[in-house]
Amino acid sequence: MFYLEPKKLANSSAQDDPQLKQVDNQVPDWTARFAQLQQQAKDPRLQAFYAAGVVSGDTPINQVPLLAVDVETTGLNPLRDGIVSIGLVPLSLARIRCAEASHWIVNPRTSLKDESIVIHGITHSQVQAAPDLNRILDELLTRFAGHVLVVHYRGIERAFLDAALKTRLDEGLEFPVIDTMELEARLHRRKPLGWLDRLLGRRQVSIRLADSRSRYGLPAYQPHHALTDALATAELLQAQIAHHFSPETPLQDLWK
Repeated sequence: MFYLEPKKLANSSAQDDPQLKQVDNQVPDWTARFAQLQQQAKDPRLQAFYAAGVVSGDTPINQVPLLAVDVETTGLNPLRDGIVSIGLVPLSLARIRCAEASHWIVNPRTSLKDESIVIHGITHSQVQAAPDLNRILDELLTRFAGHVLVVHYRGIERAFLDAALKTRLDEGLEFPVIDTMELEARLHRRKPLGWLDRLLGRRQVSIRLADSRSRYGLPAYQPHHALTDALATAELLQAQIAHHFSPETPLQDLWK
């Protein structure tokens, strides 16, 4: 079986993989949902995260506290694969705050495949010496609190973080995201290719992270490092808003 690289759609053809199709197209009332989750949460770290709340959907995007997030994993299936690294970069439309960025290598609690080592470069010895996600969870959730997360394909970050917490705490994690891949899909995947397009060998426009960035003249970065990819996603969102939206665009038009 061909191994799909352990990244989001940005770096694979996984948009055609039924295991990775999204089922969360409906946007919840995140303010109400966080209040509900705070009452349901048992772990005090989760209680504090949900208690911090989230801005309302009518907030202009230029007033929203944002946090770009990327994870590297041992594979594409959150039920059997694990997180090996996490990168965070806080940002606003005006500024990316690299001095406040964070990066962790963590023990995935699953076997590290040789194929994934080739992709993200994280070795067996590094994960064996790394802390379990549970040991950095307090800091991680503190960084998440009050922010809207920015990712490139929510089917990875949301699914893997939720699965990781269910394994460790017996309760999952929910949070709103702005998905830069989904924003590109709105522009370039409005309708599927017709039979004539397929006959002529035409392909859909790529919405991978690197290809999306190139459309805005953003520089090419070495992929598959969680911190670099988080930075790349932050820059992509800024470009998307500048070209296709407005600083006054309400959050509800962007998040999922």
